[in-house]
Amino acid sequence: MPLSFLTAIAVGTILLMLPVARVGPDGAPFLTALFTATSAVCVTGHIVVDTPTYWTGFGQAVILALIQVGGFGIMTGSTLLGLLISRRLRLTSRLLVQTETPSMALGDVAGVLRLVFLVTVGVELVTATILSLHLHLKYGQGWGTAIWSGVFHAISAFNNAGFSIYSDSLIGFAVDPLFLVPIMIAVVLGGLGFPVLYELYRKPGWPGRWSVHTKITLFVTAMLLVGGAAAFLAFEWSNPGTFGPLGWGGKVLGAMFHSVMTRTAGFNAVDIGLMRPETLAVSDVLMLIGGGSASTAGGIKVTTFFLLGVVVFAEIRGEPDVSVFRRRLPADVQRQALTVVLLAVGLVVLATLVLLTVTNFTLDVVLFEAISAFATVGLSTGITDDLPPIGQLVLVALMFIGRVGTITAAAALALRSRQTPFRYPEERPIVG
Repeated sequence: MPLSFLTAIAVGTILLMLPVARVGPDGAPFLTALFTATSAVCVTGHIVVDTPTYWTGFGQAVILALIQVGGFGIMTGSTLLGLLISRRLRLTSRLLVQTETPSMALGDVAGVLRLVFLVTVGVELVTATILSLHLHLKYGQGWGTAIWSGVFHAISAFNNAGFSIYSDSLIGFAVDPLFLVPIMIAVVLGGLGFPVLYELYRKPGWPGRWSVHTKITLFVTAMLLVGGAAAFLAFEWSNPGTFGPLGWGGKVLGAMFHSVMTRTAGFNAVDIGLMRPETLAVSDVLMLIGGGSASTAGGIKVTTFFLLGVVVFAEIRGEPDVSVFRRRLPADVQRQALTVVLLAVGLVVLATLVLLTVTNFTLDVVLFEAISAFATVGLSTGITDDLPPIGQLVLVALMFIGRVGTITAAAALALRSRQTPFRYPEERPIVG
């Protein structure tokens, strides 16, 4: 998977450096093209130039193609890796990769690819149709412009990319639920992951027969979406730069929209740079958690977050076993989840320190930028294009590692699980 993503990024960089891809006489500089290609393939949404004014129609089409290739590759690659691991491990160890889907067979690779393709195209087509009709009927855009905008934002939304062909992202639609809600739905569906969507399709009315992964993903997703919206509503209610001037409906819509976007989508309907520090802090947490496994969302994944919470709760209660939904979690799964989280936190901290060293920005905005890049969110307080070259390269590395590294690390940890023929004597150090 890493090699295929590197190849896509390299091809995208070359195409974006062509003079035909940029508005003006010359092609884009290498770093600008590399940053944009990485952001598109890793479905992040971070930009260092204004997409609609800097890139030509050809350049925007290249970006859209890279988003689609990256999103489809993530869903298929993660799903097939999950199936491989679930066949190799015992049933009780499948929670790590969150792909308990017995109805999908590893041998039917073509079938899995076909299903992922149909789901992707189906959601994007419905979303694009709704957006295009709305842009034409309400805003009077010509059919060509409306269809291009609808298709671009539908693909960007389902793949959780966050790229927009409007200079202010979606701020112009801040109080338009008929435009924002379809995008929110596409983002959530893309962030649930193919195994969950497949299981919901096969067993729509049988929650009792859903896998542990599906139950956890749906429960934690709903909890984070509602909790995040409530927090944003409370913190930004009277902020004159964001929700303050909006009516009741606009405030609620804006809070829900931002809560969904922190699931690694990257669109914004208000100016992120004007949000209060406490709102940025809540956004940091939501972005780091991310979405579901085998999805287009990034982050450490909701199942990993929930699993660690269950481990802590069991330890507080003094229970010998960690269980969830009447299923016991093996110790190696707990260690693997902890490893993924610590590696993610360590990488974000290291990147933040580097960015603080090479810039004069404050900790809150630098930390927000680092987490947004690692979790492939794409939200920004507006400092991305002001970063020095070394800072932009740090974000490039974060986007790539955050997109491919978490999947690869989780799969490697699961596949390396083995029994040792001996055990050392036990001794307990002092904790705390």
